[in-house]
Order: sequence, then structure tokens, then C-alpha cells
Amino acid sequence: MPNAETHPLSPFLPAGARLLMLGSFPPPRARWSMEFYYPNLQNDMWRIFGVAFFDNKDYFLVAGLKIFDKQRIAEFCEQRGIALSDVAVSAVRAKGNASDQFLEIVERRDIGTLLGQIPECHAIVTTGQKATETLLAATGAAEPAVGGFTEFEFAGRAMRHWRMPSSSRAYPKPLAEKAAEYEAMFRREGLL
Repeated sequence: MPNAETHPLSPFLPAGARLLMLGSFPPPRARWSMEFYYPNLQNDMWRIFGVAFFDNKDYFLVAGLKIFDKQRIAEFCEQRGIALSDVAVSAVRAKGNASDQFLEIVERRDIGTLLGQIPECHAIVTTGQKATETLLAATGAAEPAVGGFTEFEFAGRAMRHWRMPSSSRAYPKPLAEKAAEYEAMFRREGLL
């Protein structure tokens, strides 16, 4: 398909991962502050993690610079058993930005293949509506309320699907409230 972009990152699937976080597709590379998931400095995912785990929204920033610390983030996710990927392998941006509203998924990632590589994973988090809809289409699970989860079975494995608030600043909820919802999910999953 013309103008389709291929996802520039491989799924991050550390051994022993118990939680898989799925977004939709990364922003245009001009918005990246690092070569990793949720790279846009204007996206609050790593601030949410900082508040939830360390009570410090700047924990994953490089001191004195306006970039996220990829090494610190990757090591933290490996230690905690958190895998990261996006639901799209390739997509078209209708408006040239990262908005789910203007994103058309051309090829979706095979959820079964992802889960096959992280056999200890029993929970999936979607972090936006496009990721949620794409996961539901692949699994046939019921849609959870934002901040909640539903249970489903996939390839013989009992799973929970958490639908968490978007980490985008376009989602109108204060950082502290988003972090509190993520913290409750991390606690329920035994990661905190």
C-alpha cells in the first residue's frame, strides 16, 4: 500500500515477561527522543511508570536533557517482566502524526506469535482505543472499561486484558490520575 510505514522497532520481549503492553504505532521519527517504545517526550508513559514505581515523574529522563533514558527503561522492564510491542506491523498515517484517529493499520502484529515468545505472560495492557480494538479483533475478548480488565482464553492460556488510559497528552486526564490507574493495575499483576 502506498505511504505505508513499517514498524521500526522489534517487539521487546524479555525472558520471563508476565505483562505485555500494546500500543498502536510509534509517532513519526522526528518526534522521538530515543529508539524505544513510547519515544515521544510529549507522551507520558514513562512519566506514568516513574510516578507509579518511584513517585518521581522524571525518573526515566536523562538528567539535564530532554530525552528518555532508553537503557534505564529497558533494564527496568526486563527486571519487572514487562514486554512492549504495538499492534501494527505496518500502518498509514492519514495526517502524518501519531493520532489513532488518523491511523490505518495495514498489517497487524500476530498476537499468538508474540505470546508464544513470552509463555509466562498472562496479562495484556492496551494503551489506546486503536490498540484495544485491534486486540479484541484478534482475540474475540470482551472490551474492558478504561482502568479495568476482562478475562479471556487465548491459545489455551487464561489471560486478562487491561484497557488503560492513553498516555497521550491529548487524552484529557491529569498525569497523577493516569498514574494511579496504572499503579493499581501493576499491583494487581504483582509487579509493584
